[in-house]
Amino acid sequence: MIRALLISPLLLAACDTQTGHEEVTRFAPDYQGVETRLLDGDLVQFTVAMTGAREQADLDAYVECAAAQYALIRGYGFARHLRTNVNQEGGVWRADAVYTISPSLPRGLRKLDAEVVVAHCAENGIPTV
Repeated sequence: MIRALLISPLLLAACDTQTGHEEVTRFAPDYQGVETRLLDGDLVQFTVAMTGAREQADLDAYVECAAAQYALIRGYGFARHLRTNVNQEGGVWRADAVYTISPSLPRGLRKLDAEVVVAHCAENGIPTV
């Protein structure tokens, strides 16, 4: 009897999907460009804007793609996230982020392997610098 109770909600969910009652939101981002500014030696500021983001993680992915590509352009293999300020107004998401770029794996929690991140961005259609 317990088994039947666990399966029933799954069967109901499957029925809803088959009848079209499930609402599906299509992800249609509009990446509106990246501005980069070298602040000092290895310290770089990225300003990005986009519409169509589902959540802040979409914006974060966009700025990470920009930072990773910038690191590669400058001949570095890694970037480390320092801070991001996010603003959303009228459907436009904006981020102002600062990263350090380096030739070797930096210390810290939020670091990027630039080649891996840029490849992931290309696979997912996220533009870089």
